[in-house]
Amino acid sequence: MVLPGIVTNITNFGAFVDIGVKDSGLVHVSQMADKFVRNPMEVVSLGQQVMVRVLEIDYSRKRVALSMKGV
Repeated sequence: MVLPGIVTNITNFGAFVDIGVKDSGLVHVSQMADKFVRNPMEVVSLGQQVMVRVLEIDYSRKRVALSMKGV
């Protein structure tokens, strides 16, 4: 499923994106682009609107894994 979202936080390991559910989803640094990304701030900025693909939903740990590759 491909959804629009807004970047709410950027960390060393990726970016959290609000996709309209209770908890923000995580785009891991390895899922940000088709090329190697050293720093997530090279690809996204706070408040930026992005399109993401849902990779996995872990209900027990309340986590949503997202990807920006090929979207």
